[in-house]
Amino acid sequence: MRFIRKAMIGLAALAAVPLAAQGPVAAPTAKKVEAAPLPAAKPVQAANLNATDLEAFLDGFLPYALERARIPGAVVVVVRGDGVLLEKGYGFSDVAKRKPVLPGTTLFRPGSVSKLFTWTAVMQQVEAGKIDLDKDVNAYLDFKIPPYQGKPITMRNIMTHTAGFEESVRYLISNDPKAVMTLKKQMPLALPERVFAPGTTPAYSNYATALAGYIVERVSGEDFDSYIDNHIFKPLGMTHSTFRQPLPAKFVPHMSGGYPDITQKARPFEMVIPAPAGSLSASGDDMGKFMIAHLNDGAGLLKPETARQMHDFKAPGVGPLNSMALGFYEQQVNGHRAIAHGGDTVWFHSYLWLFPDADVGVFISMNSAGKEGAAGAIRSALFHKFADRYLPGGEAPAPIDAKTAKQHAQMMVGNYVTSRGSFTNFLSLLGLLGQPTIGLTEDGKISVPGLDGLGAGARDWVEVAPFVWRDTGTGERLAAEVKDGKVVRWSLDAGSPFMVFEPAPVGTNAAWLLPALIAALAIAALAALAWPTRALVRRSFKAEFALEGKARRAYRLSRIFAWLVLAAVAGWIGLIAAFSADIGSIGGPLDWLIHLLRILTPIAAFGLLITAGWHLVLCFQGKRKWTMKFGAVLLVLAGLVLVWVTLAFHLYGFGMVY
Repeated sequence: MRFIRKAMIGLAALAAVPLAAQGPVAAPTAKKVEAAPLPAAKPVQAANLNATDLEAFLDGFLPYALERARIPGAVVVVVRGDGVLLEKGYGFSDVAKRKPVLPGTTLFRPGSVSKLFTWTAVMQQVEAGKIDLDKDVNAYLDFKIPPYQGKPITMRNIMTHTAGFEESVRYLISNDPKAVMTLKKQMPLALPERVFAPGTTPAYSNYATALAGYIVERVSGEDFDSYIDNHIFKPLGMTHSTFRQPLPAKFVPHMSGGYPDITQKARPFEMVIPAPAGSLSASGDDMGKFMIAHLNDGAGLLKPETARQMHDFKAPGVGPLNSMALGFYEQQVNGHRAIAHGGDTVWFHSYLWLFPDADVGVFISMNSAGKEGAAGAIRSALFHKFADRYLPGGEAPAPIDAKTAKQHAQMMVGNYVTSRGSFTNFLSLLGLLGQPTIGLTEDGKISVPGLDGLGAGARDWVEVAPFVWRDTGTGERLAAEVKDGKVVRWSLDAGSPFMVFEPAPVGTNAAWLLPALIAALAIAALAALAWPTRALVRRSFKAEFALEGKARRAYRLSRIFAWLVLAAVAGWIGLIAAFSADIGSIGGPLDWLIHLLRILTPIAAFGLLITAGWHLVLCFQGKRKWTMKFGAVLLVLAGLVLVWVTLAFHLYGFGMVY
């Protein structure tokens, strides 16, 4: 089910805002610099961070990692202070033409790293007095977002991913240029349901970021793309960057292809429909300029106090774990606080880290997910290996006593649901199929198999404080909130700023429901297939069918509905497969199938339950053999499970916001 979990991962976004009236600090001129050793969080020897050592380090790590992962190309940029330490391309931007990655001109798609531009634009408007971070955002909109539990959404909620929206993919990404639409049209059309009270639960939202971009557009009086051009790209001299879609002709020769892996052909340019959430195309050199601006207190973009407000804010989170700043999110490593953002389109995979205490920034982008999604592990390994070499920390904290650790680990075992997901539409079914679990290793430590792909190595979680675990390989932490002796939520450093996990409700817990669903489908399949098979056997032996009248009619109807159940299942499997292969296919091309399945599924499930129940009653009234009664009971139970799944996971209805 790994492909299903991946299919739910969203893009990132960016919005813009005017700079004219804000009196920004002049943008620094990028220049190559050499640097002294970085300050370590603890008295541990750091390697000398200079261009020579850095290039040797990257050359020893990335080429083999990319080749092993079958990723065609990547760009890496490292800056310090007001200059570039190193920017380098690896591999190919066009495999067929053997065209190398050029950090100065080759464009990559940073995905959700684009959101940092949106948040920068928002803070520009905060400076201009046109946006209040704590005001109901309806004040800036030309449509109304209904309150949830009586509470409105604020821009601070949006920037900390606590607006409470469920995941939305209907208008997310496509290969079709015609799918691109204005924010004015998209925002009311794509409004998702709110499922959490604002400010209470981190739940990553591409829609909310696009909404911020639309607000920037409205208060600035400029369309989003133009605003970014005029107030971010031009002040910083970012001449090889654009949010515009389709890609402007002057950039087409410089655009890297996006690939499934190096053995396959490049795929079409992706259209990120909520543009402020992830439509940026940019060169590595330009991303370096953006990092330099933020490392220098917003120079060229923001006043120093505004930049510090953005960088230093710390939203409430789970225990000691990383949390959101305003737009950026924390990534702690070796005692250093980085502010960062990752980004993924279907084909491009990127990350940006800023270390304010060391005055260092790192950006990487790859043009393929690679073999088994290896791009995620590569960028995680780069982050940790870079920090271990140039920003080393001290000794690991001591573990708590073994008896308590074992008890706490046992309390964590179970199935969970993630706050970043769909809850009120048919895509909630993906949550059942890919429900995260925590188990125990042979030595009684916690194990989170569904999250192993976030790192390059095996996880070894050691409890170092009550309900706080540390991975001995990376230093990343996992922590839980416990109330009345029960775990109520948990997360881990890599996702805690924008996602938490809560215990799966009994009714939708995959521990029992998934086996029950599989058994129900097997029973329905056996009933459906046995019907023609038994008819052929009777014909061969010229035997009479034992049932007549109502009993025969009930039997046959139950088998017809069993076949309808199989047809519905085949349709859902086809939809999930198409969605997993091309996330854009779910946003228009397959609407007919979605409508059909949400009509067919409840008819099949309820029809099976009703007719199987009728058949069961008649079996007892007619005093049929115990084997037929037993089969009828199993079919009724199967129908009950299928009806429950249909209702609990919203496999019905006509709404097209999902």
